[in-house]
Amino acid sequence: MQDEPSPIELTKAVADFLRSDIAPLITGHQAFKLRVAINALDLVVRQLTLEEGSDAKEVERLRALLGMDGGVMELNRALAMRIAKGEVDLATPGLAEHLWQTTMDKLAVDQPNYAAYKRELSRQG
Repeated sequence: MQDEPSPIELTKAVADFLRSDIAPLITGHQAFKLRVAINALDLVVRQLTLEEGSDAKEVERLRALLGMDGGVMELNRALAMRIAKGEVDLATPGLAEHLWQTTMDKLAVDQPNYAAYKRELSRQG
């Protein structure tokens, strides 16, 4: 275990520095590229913050759905194979809910400002 600051804190600090101290000084195409870099750092912070918990919950749902053990990649391959073979479909209890929650978890990392995602969060309470 490393001492502080954590990778999350370091990445966030770099993004905040670029956003507040450097971005106001740059214009044109360089400003666009800087915004892309800042967005990438923000994405990394969200991945580091949310991914472990959402992956663990995804594995839990997949294990219940498939009746087998394994890691997230292995279980997703098994689910895809069963869907492709027609062994599992949206009528399978728990599948639609699993797919929806997995999508919401991915949007929380990748597109947390997506309007439809925010609408769904507000409906969930």
